[in-house]
Amino acid sequence: MTAIDPRTPVLVGVGQTVDHWDGEDARSAPDPASLRARAARIALADSGAADGLMATIDCLYVIRTMADSVPGSIYPFGRCANPPGTLADDLGLMPRDAIYSVAGGDQPQALVNEAAAAIFAGTARAVMIAGSEATAAQKVAQRRGLTLDWSRSTSTGTSTGTSTGTGTGTGTTLEDRGLGKRLLSAYELTNGLGMPTQTYPAFDHALRARMGLGRRAYAALMAELWSGFSAIAARNPYSQFPVERSVEFLMTPSAENYPVADPYLKWHVAQDAVNQGAAVVLTSVAEADRLGVPQQRRLYLHGHADVADRVPTERPDLSRSRAIELVLAHALATSGKTTADIAWFDLYSCFPCAVLLAAEALALDWRTIPATVTGGLPFFGGPGNSYSLHAIASMAERLRAAPDAFGLVLANGGFLSKEAAGVYSAVAPIAWQPQSSAALVQQIAADPTPRLVDGPVDATIDSYGVTFARGVPVRGYVIATTTDKSRVLARIRRDDTAILTAMLRHDPIGLAVGIAREGDINMIDHIGPTA
Repeated sequence: MTAIDPRTPVLVGVGQTVDHWDGEDARSAPDPASLRARAARIALADSGAADGLMATIDCLYVIRTMADSVPGSIYPFGRCANPPGTLADDLGLMPRDAIYSVAGGDQPQALVNEAAAAIFAGTARAVMIAGSEATAAQKVAQRRGLTLDWSRSTSTGTSTGTSTGTGTGTGTTLEDRGLGKRLLSAYELTNGLGMPTQTYPAFDHALRARMGLGRRAYAALMAELWSGFSAIAARNPYSQFPVERSVEFLMTPSAENYPVADPYLKWHVAQDAVNQGAAVVLTSVAEADRLGVPQQRRLYLHGHADVADRVPTERPDLSRSRAIELVLAHALATSGKTTADIAWFDLYSCFPCAVLLAAEALALDWRTIPATVTGGLPFFGGPGNSYSLHAIASMAERLRAAPDAFGLVLANGGFLSKEAAGVYSAVAPIAWQPQSSAALVQQIAADPTPRLVDGPVDATIDSYGVTFARGVPVRGYVIATTTDKSRVLARIRRDDTAILTAMLRHDPIGLAVGIAREGDINMIDHIGPTA
C-alpha cells in the first residue's frame, strides 16, 4: 500500500453554532464576534487535539461579514474593526497571518482551496477559517429598542492590503482583502440591475424560458425544489428556520410568503435574519500525526476549483452559468470522480437558479438525490458570505459517518459571479496536488461577449425583473436583443405602473420592446406584441 504524502492537507475539525435569541435579555444577545469564537472553539474540540492545534495554527481567516461587504453600510451597534485579530485574541491564538477575506459567498470553499495549497507547500502548518452573522439579533434589538455593543475589537485597526501588528502577538501580519472586484458594471447599475433580488430574476426567467415553462409551472418547480430543502433544514440542529414547508405553501402568495421579486416569494430566497457561526481547521497529515488527531476525524479535499465570471450582461447566455459548469467539471475531473460517485451534494442555494443550473451541469436528479446537506439558504439560513462554511462542516459530519463516500460542495459569490467547488472524503488521496484553475479563467475569457448598446432601439425581450415593496411592484427592467444581435438593458420608469402591471400579468419574454434614451439611462418606452 502506497503511503500518503505527509504534506497532504487534511480537514481535522469543524464547528457550527446557531442562536435563537428572543430579544428578552440584551445581555445574552449574540454578536458576530461571539458566534465566530463559539464555532471556532467547537471546531478545535472536534479535532480531538485542541491544545496542540491552538499552538500550531499560524494562519487565521475570517469570512467577511455582509455589513462589511456593502459600501455605505450602517452599523447601529458599532463594528469590530479587526475581526481576525479579535478572534485570535478570544481564542488565545498567535497566528503569523490574520486575514479578513474578500467579499463573496464563494470564499469558504475558495479559502479551503487556498489553505490546502499553503499547507502542502509548507507555508502554513495549520489554518483556521471562521465566519458568522448576527443579523437576526440586530433586527430583533432594533425592533425592541435595545442597545447592543458590537464594537469590541483588538486594539489595532485593519487596513486594506497588508500591515503588521494586530494585537495577537509579535510578528502577526494582518491582511484585509477588501471588497474585491465590482460584480456589476456602471452600465448595469445605471440601467436597472442592483441588489440580488433585483438581479437574480434575470437568470431565473431566462432559465425558465429555455426550459419552455410558463410562470405557474416554474413556480411549481421552485416550490418542489425548496420543499425538499426545507425538509432537510427541519432535521438540522443548526438551522435558523427548522420548519418543513409544503409545495402548496411555497408556491402560493400569502402574508407569510409575500412577493419580493418576480418570480420569487419570501421563502424562495436566502434568509439573512440569522445568528449563525461556523469554523473549520486544516493541517497537514504530518502535523495531524504529530498532534494525535484521530483517524476518524480526518477528511480530505480531493478535486477543487474556483473561477470568476464576467458581469451579467457580458455573459453570452443568461440562462446558463459557465462558471458553475467549469468549476464543477474541474473539481470532479481532478478528483477522478463523476456525479454518480458522489453521495452528497451541497449546491449553493441563494436563489432557485443557482441550484437548478448546478444540478443541470452535474446531470443530478435533485428529486432523487438531495442537492443540500444543510437545508439551504432559505431554510437552514443565509449567514452571508459564510454559508458554505456550514455546508463544509455539515458535509464533514456526513462523510465521517460514511468513510468510503464522497461529497461535493459548490459555493457561489455575487450574481453567479464567483464559483468555488470542492470534493471531500475520508478516503485519503495518494498523490495530492493543488489544482490550478488557470485554464478555466482562459475558457471564460474566450467566450463571445455580447455587444452592449443604448437606446433609442427596438429589441426583443430575453429576460426581465420586477421587484416589490410591501407587496407593490415598484421597479423593473428588461434585458433584450436587437435585430443585429446586440444586447440592451433598460429600466422601467418609476411612475409607469401600466408597464409594471402588464409585465406581471403577461409573460413579456419574446415580446418586442421599444427603448428610449433619457439622459444617461435606457428607459422602456413601450412593450409591443410578440416579435
